[in-house]
Amino acid sequence: MNPDDLSLTIVRTLDAPPELVFECWTSAEHARRWWYPRQGGKDFACVSFAMDFRAGGDYRYCIRSPDGQDTWAHGTFREIDANRRLVFTFQWEWAPEPSDETLITVTFEPHGKAGTKLTFTQAPFASEQMRDGHEAGWGAVLDRLAEAVARGATR
Repeated sequence: MNPDDLSLTIVRTLDAPPELVFECWTSAEHARRWWYPRQGGKDFACVSFAMDFRAGGDYRYCIRSPDGQDTWAHGTFREIDANRRLVFTFQWEWAPEPSDETLITVTFEPHGKAGTKLTFTQAPFASEQMRDGHEAGWGAVLDRLAEAVARGATR
């Protein structure tokens, strides 16, 4: 299998400037408002989010499924280029073993007069099934981000 097949890229055009979209990724308070998926038309909830937003800083969060199951994930910020690019690791903490660590890169490019082209890339995945599951999850998370910035709901 080609290793490129085990990467995920999602592109969104958002109705907010890069500074505002980037701000949504910079604090636990902001991220808690949008960093959770939907399943079967029902929302998860972000019940805990802590981050030390700096290169080398860690983050850890917990999402609760509609049926009440908590799932934790964590990572480390590797690169921060304000309003342009974020690079961080991502790993689920589920039992009996944690998932493989992946690397996420998010870029923020001006688009039109006041918009942002956001490109989200995550790799490598252990399998196509893992990649495809993350595509559905992150797609819903990024849809929620788009809704939040369109409302200006970052504070």
